[in-house]
This record gives sequence, C-alpha cells and structure tokens, in this order.
Amino acid sequence: MLDYHEVINYSFVDEAWERDLGGNADPVRVLNPIASQMSVMRSQLTGGLLANVRHNINRRLARVRVFEVGRVFLKSGDAPEGPLEVGGIEQPTHVGGAAFGPALDEQWGTPTRNVDFYDVKGDIEALFSPRVCRFEPCTHPALHPGRAARVLLEGSDVGWLGELHPAWQQKYEIPAPVLLFEVEAGALQGLSLPCYEPVSKFPPVRRDLAVVVDESVSVGAMLEALKAGLPPSVESVEAFDLYRGKGIENGRKSLAFRVLLQDTQKTLTDAEVDETMTLALSILKQRFGGNLRQ
Repeated sequence: MLDYHEVINYSFVDEAWERDLGGNADPVRVLNPIASQMSVMRSQLTGGLLANVRHNINRRLARVRVFEVGRVFLKSGDAPEGPLEVGGIEQPTHVGGAAFGPALDEQWGTPTRNVDFYDVKGDIEALFSPRVCRFEPCTHPALHPGRAARVLLEGSDVGWLGELHPAWQQKYEIPAPVLLFEVEAGALQGLSLPCYEPVSKFPPVRRDLAVVVDESVSVGAMLEALKAGLPPSVESVEAFDLYRGKGIENGRKSLAFRVLLQDTQKTLTDAEVDETMTLALSILKQRFGGNLRQ
C-alpha cells in the first residue's frame, strides 16, 4: 500500500503509550495482563507503530514505512458498573501508518530528503481517492504543534496526521522526525467507482492568478471556495506557488493558482475566460480579503 508494509500489533499496550501519545488518563484496563507493559487496551494505533519504527531503526534500516489495520478500544461513557462487565466499550477499526527516513529510496535522479508532512498528506489523499479530503490544523497529544491536521471527509472528522512531538521523539529514542496518521476504516468503505467523462476536442485555456492574503488564510479553504463557485467550464484549480518576502507585507503571503478551463462543446472565447477569472478574483476577495498581486 503506497510502499507501506503491513504490521500486526497487540491490542493491549503499555499504559505510558496511552498517557503520552493519546492523552488518555483512563484507558480500558486488562484484568489479567500477560506482562506489566501490556496492562491496558489501546485507544489508538500510534504506540505500536512507533515501536515498529524503533525496532527497524535499531536494525539499521534507514527508511521505514509501516501501516496497520486494527481495532481500538474506547469507553463509550455508559459502561455498566462492575469490574467484570464488558459492555460500554466501543471497538472501531482504524487504519494507521508511520513513515520515517528518506522520502524516496536513494537514487541518482532525486536529491535525498526526509519524508515530511506533505508526503504523508499525499498518501492519505491517494488512500481516499477519488473522494477528496480536507485538512485543517489541529492539536493532538502525540503530534508536533503546528505540524498536525485533522482529516475531514464530507464535513466529518475521520482522522488525523502529523509529525511526532519532539518530546516523544526524544523519550522513545527515535533519531529523526516520524510522520504518523490514523483514520477510521469505515470512512474508507463504499468508495465510488470511477465514471467515464467525455474527452474534449477543444483546446484548454490556462490562466494563473496570484493574490495576497493574510497568513492565517488556509490554502485548502481557498481552493474549496474556488471549486464550488466557478462554472463547469473550469476543469481544475491548483495552488502552485507560495511566496513570502520582499514586496509582501509582514503577516501576509502571496498564493498563485493555476486555473484550467475547457469546454466539451465549444472553444471558449477570451470574454468567457476573462469573466471566469474575474469571478475567481471576486470570490477570493470577498471570502478571504485577497488582493491581486501586482
């Protein structure tokens, strides 16, 4: 799966994993643990995946990609009283993964660089394709502040991704950043089949649009607004450049978008293309305070 190797870990884990990585001070406890470090049931897959990464690092593997499909155990809030009761425990299935080391195997055509947030974000997008996920900044006990995001599908929170928090990286003796993700398995079910779309015989038109917005404005929100507000003749809208520096005020950034227009029935006129681009600028100005970059 996207160059990841499947692993299978125990469902009962070290209580420290739950406290550190899940912020879970009250996990589901095992009545008769087989070992002291397996005294609670996991509420997420993160601890086991980190143990897999560390195991491989200790055996001199420079590049590690692992994933797991497994159940997690959550108190539902209405558990019956009594230590022997087994009700009140939710057991959803999650899909989790961890990536460590170079983004690609060593080769002559691409300089070596470590895997980063955007590599794993692309893996999640491929996992959910053809459905489109949105990503919003979030906080998570296991993740680096400012390098973590929620995964949203059709408005629902279905998981998270991000870089391991430096404190846990040091505590669990991992020499470089690890990227982690975890999503609900149910959200991956029922994927729609690809549908045929006619190929246009008419030439496409490409236009670029650069606007200046506040640093706090999300690129994803801007793309979502453009895709929802532009006419069907717009085949795609993509962000291809981010600039901060000379000519841009402090606290603001320049974002450039590539708009591809094409009609299956006719050749688009210059007036139609200009009207669409004017609409795009209007959307960005009204929704996000974007100004055309001079």
